Parts: sequence; structure tokens; C-alpha cells
Amino acid sequence: MTRFLEPGARHLCLAFLVFAAPLASCDFRSDDSKVAPDDPKSDFCRGVLVYSDEFSGPEIDAVHWSMEPDARWSIEDGWLAGKPGNKNRALWLSQPLPERVRVEFDARGGSVHGDLKVEVFGDGKAHESGYILIFGGWKNSLNVIARLDEHGKDRKSAPGAKVEKGKTYSMAVVRTGSHVRWYADREGKELLMEYADASPLRGPGHDRFAFNNWDVPVFFDNVRVFDLESCP
Repeated sequence: MTRFLEPGARHLCLAFLVFAAPLASCDFRSDDSKVAPDDPKSDFCRGVLVYSDEFSGPEIDAVHWSMEPDARWSIEDGWLAGKPGNKNRALWLSQPLPERVRVEFDARGGSVHGDLKVEVFGDGKAHESGYILIFGGWKNSLNVIARLDEHGKDRKSAPGAKVEKGKTYSMAVVRTGSHVRWYADREGKELLMEYADASPLRGPGHDRFAFNNWDVPVFFDNVRVFDLESCP
């Protein structure tokens, strides 16, 4: 079932879960001295819910989601399913993202190769138009946050937690300032990755969210978008 809420809902506070092994040995922060300090305390405030979708209908809601040409997305048993062979043809949320935002969703890999991929602050049309977040990419060998180019030299990447086939991960992606932070579950006790950007992608052309995949089965559910403007 899809719910679309206008701003004005009650202020809430967040809790996230933990799935990944500690990644304290990996530093994903930018070394660019121009990146503004960013207090993560707002990451744990839910602010105002502005969109949610449980993918409970027989078909994808074409009012709020748009597919790239020849994309392979459908609903299976209450999950959004990305089929093998999608080759980065994303499913884009039509609703623009708030500038200070948290996007929550469940993710499940259907292969030992992992490769759970989402995109945030893109243009709503094309792969690599925003930040690309990949959990268990490159046959479950690497986790990545990239800016405009998932193979770019400025991407943040590291080995570490791998996607377990069939396991559900309750994730959140948050931005309140110049940092994109990616939590592997909703307790927020561990940060999977972080990308600090001296020139954050924002505004028209950089205000959409997408689910994506390359060539393995992936599943997503329970997407929720929160406007954090009212948060500290």
C-alpha cells in the first residue's frame, strides 16, 4: 500500500537495527578540509513522514515510480523485485526528496553475489546522476558510496560486511548537511559507510531516489521518506 503524506505530520524519533560487523578500521570520511562539519544527531530523528510504500499491490504504483526504458521491475509476494539483466536500469521515485532527508527501506539479496544498490539525489532518469550506494558489489567483495561515477577515483569503498543471501537488512540513508551517511539498520549503532562532499549534490536534477541492480535478483520493501527540516 502506498501512502503519500503532506508535511505537517507529528515529529517522531528514530531507532535503527545493527547487522554488520564493526567497521572501525575503515575511515570513509573525506580528507578534503573544505567539507563542512556535520553533526549526525539529526540522523536519529524521524522528522515528518512524506512518503511510504509497502509494495503490497499487484503492480508498481506508476504515479509515484517511474522505470527507465526496458527496466525489469515487478512486485513479487509483497516485495519490489529487480530482475537479473536490469543492467542499471533503475526504478525512480517521482516524489522529490527533501534537502535534509532520511530514506528507510528493507533490502534482500537473492544471490550469493549480493549487489544491493540504491541511488540518492539523482535526476530521476539516469544511473550515476547522484550518489550510488552499493552493498556487496563486485560479486560481494566491496561496499561503495560513489558520486556520479560508481567506478570514479573519488568513491569511498572498502571490503567488509557481505550480503547474506535471503537475509533482510533494514537500511537508512541520511543527509542533513554535507555528508551522506548509510546505516545498515535502523538502530544507527553502526555506520556502514559515509561520504563527505565539499560540493553536495542538491536541488533540481539532484533530488530523486532510486532502487537499482545489475545482473542478480534483488528485493526491496517498506520504503519511507522523512523530511528532517524540523530536526535539530
